[in-house]
Amino acid sequence: MGRTTWTGVVIDTQGQIPDGPSQKEEVLIIQDNGQGKGDSHMNVLTRNNLNLLMAVHKGPCVSVFMPMHRSGPETQQDPIRLKNLIREAEEHLIARGLHAPKAKGLLEKAEKLLQDALSHKHQSDGLAMFLSPEVFHYYLLPFVFEELVIVADRFHIKPLLPLLSGDGRYFVLALSQNKVRLLQSTHYSVRELDPGDVPENLAETLRDNDSWKELQMHSSISGKGELSAITHGGEVDNKENIQRYFRRIDKGLHELLKNERAPLVLAGVDYLHPIYKEVNSYPHLMVEGIAGNPEQLSAAELHEQAWTIVRPHFQKAQQEAVDQYKEFSGSERTSNRIRKIIPAAYHGRIELLFVLPDLQQWGTFDPGTYEIHLHKKEKTGDEDLLESAAIQTLLNGGTVYMIGAEKMPDTGPLAAVFRY
Repeated sequence: MGRTTWTGVVIDTQGQIPDGPSQKEEVLIIQDNGQGKGDSHMNVLTRNNLNLLMAVHKGPCVSVFMPMHRSGPETQQDPIRLKNLIREAEEHLIARGLHAPKAKGLLEKAEKLLQDALSHKHQSDGLAMFLSPEVFHYYLLPFVFEELVIVADRFHIKPLLPLLSGDGRYFVLALSQNKVRLLQSTHYSVRELDPGDVPENLAETLRDNDSWKELQMHSSISGKGELSAITHGGEVDNKENIQRYFRRIDKGLHELLKNERAPLVLAGVDYLHPIYKEVNSYPHLMVEGIAGNPEQLSAAELHEQAWTIVRPHFQKAQQEAVDQYKEFSGSERTSNRIRKIIPAAYHGRIELLFVLPDLQQWGTFDPGTYEIHLHKKEKTGDEDLLESAAIQTLLNGGTVYMIGAEKMPDTGPLAAVFRY
């Protein structure tokens, strides 16, 4: 019997996943509740997660998206909304030929897990669920989704793309010698993430260092954020100790943020910024940072200050991308023809891709023969080719902009700048 993988990715929640499917099935349940349990590499939506979702799964594949509420009376409507969307997914499954008992059974277990997760306090704006006979993944994310149910031969993940696109997300690393915080943000939301395998504070780094195990150390932080550490022999090299601390943080974040291209904003007292930049290996650390002790700032306050830093970056990058398209317009470096863009995306030729977020273009593409079929309505075996183009562009290191029609550099639902 094959293995069924049930993965709950609950970012920064207190929920506990209950017992899963019956013992008659072989099931692997992985959970991350914001405390490092389960697969810690999945406590943030990354391009690597796209690979997982894009893998060929035994269909039918159910994709459900819905907005959520963090507080207020509307939170009581979220479980009802989810139940209605699950019923809609059941109707789609039956319409595709799945027997009603099997459709109901497939969805019941997922609904129980999700309802239990929603019953606990969370700081999420949207739910994305992906379910097939072999796979179940769900994400509670800082993004407001439109209600959507898609049942197809592959997962529909285009609503996730704004979180991975060129102007979708950014991170904030709040550093002090007493605490490390990592925040994932969009323009409209923020949440604290488990930073992974990083030391909790400077003292932990010093304790773990062999040369310090025999020493008695007392430390204090001055008003400028400088560390004064006294041992038997006197004052130690403050900067060297902080560098050791920051190297461990950088190493831990490297695994979590690998393949990411989202900006990272550093928050900390002035003294710490240049020291961290000396050891930083993440290529998208912003030059400007947030000055001051981040321990005194809430996540919302850090989000507000960080947005003022990254907003010009996003605006400039998108405008430069549009200008680049217009510069090469009419040449072989650009196109708005889907029959040309789809093969280029699969073969890693796209540098910049502009996509309308609220449209689907159903059809099929064979990477071996380059044969493309476009359909006005979804047919069995179809995929959303606009979504496929965006995903393949991201997976091949390109940049995707999910933008409205008024900002598109050309007519049509997508446009591309080719690398060559």
